Amino acid sequence: MYMIILNKKQLESINLKFILLLFMIFCISLSIEYTKYQELVYEEVYETKVEVINIYKKEKYDVLKLKSKNFDFFTSFPKSHDIKKRDLLNIAIITEKIDFIKYLKGFYTNTIYFDKLTKKTSFKDKIIEKIRANHQNTQISEVFEALFLAIPLSTQTREVFTNYGISHLVALSGFHLAVLSFLIYWIFYFPYSFFHTRYFPYRNKKYDLLLIALVFLFSYLLLTNVVASLLRAFVMLYLGIYLLRSKIKLITFTNLFFAFLIIISIFPKFIFSLSLWFSMFGVFYIFLFIKYFKDLKSKVLQLLFFNFWIYFAMNPIVHYFFETTTYEQLYSPFMTIVFTFFYPLELFAHIFSFAHIFDKYLLSFLSYEFYTFEVGITFELFIIFVLLSFSSIFNKKAFILLNVFIVLYNIYLFL
Repeated sequence: MYMIILNKKQLESINLKFILLLFMIFCISLSIEYTKYQELVYEEVYETKVEVINIYKKEKYDVLKLKSKNFDFFTSFPKSHDIKKRDLLNIAIITEKIDFIKYLKGFYTNTIYFDKLTKKTSFKDKIIEKIRANHQNTQISEVFEALFLAIPLSTQTREVFTNYGISHLVALSGFHLAVLSFLIYWIFYFPYSFFHTRYFPYRNKKYDLLLIALVFLFSYLLLTNVVASLLRAFVMLYLGIYLLRSKIKLITFTNLFFAFLIIISIFPKFIFSLSLWFSMFGVFYIFLFIKYFKDLKSKVLQLLFFNFWIYFAMNPIVHYFFETTTYEQLYSPFMTIVFTFFYPLELFAHIFSFAHIFDKYLLSFLSYEFYTFEVGITFELFIIFVLLSFSSIFNKKAFILLNVFIVLYNIYLFL
């Protein structure tokens, strides 16, 4: 077996060719999206089938987020209509004043009429029924539908997680994918070992099991309707397996950058996804932490410091978009550590139908009353923070300045 060693120029040439390939894919993907957009706006009224993704309750009406085969959009419905999440509708909408950027971002438009359609029970619906059978409280069921299937939370429930500073825990991403890949790996480990030993011992068993896990995780990605943050985690897992096989360093900012380019080249719409950007920044600061703090001797101290540093580093990014602040958000690093055990436990509990025993504690958690206040960050300071963050990849002095910024901003945020 030979391992090819590439010099710097050869590696740069490969990277450039790969970027050009991704740019070509991006252009093709964008042209496909533009064709779909032209089909949408060809006439002033467009009729399509949609699924209700989320309902945002207002005082006099409800705003619905709807998903068609080709695009997502928002519209208003009177409260008199009995519409629920995951309902299937046939709907006619007005398409004037929808430009291509609005189409990619997810536009708002008015509805002319709609019909409620009968929906066939899918595999996803059966999982939802299983989740709901474990709980009597609908809000708790809603939390686990989000945790396991990426079904969006209602405004009220989402605000609870925002106030705790743990919205990242209910947004399916790398940690959730890691737990699922670990479970799939060990479920297939012993059956596969039996056949591996007898019929093809020459194969790399660990690599084969990772590929099996990847197939199941891809199916799970499709089951969740390709959530941006989960897609980022899946692409990085795929790259990680490939790079591990090729004996190339896994944790590099270049690999993160390529993961982003792959996602955007295939799904141009995701360039407007906050979920993707938060997920990318989260991994970026994890890599930055590893670069500068990987040599901490105490693993316990490293774990605690890791969770606190990542949380405080993300605050300027998060608070540029969402200004809601509570003192309870300071518990976020501890809750993140607890979630490491909570998520697989609840996954196991739902499979074997004893998840209800934790409901009284979750209900208390969800019904907690917060004192909230608004603290943001100016656009100029936000740009300085981002530039310092990127400069820290190459310069330790920039990293020191970044940490000064983090400390000062979080003091300003909570004092």
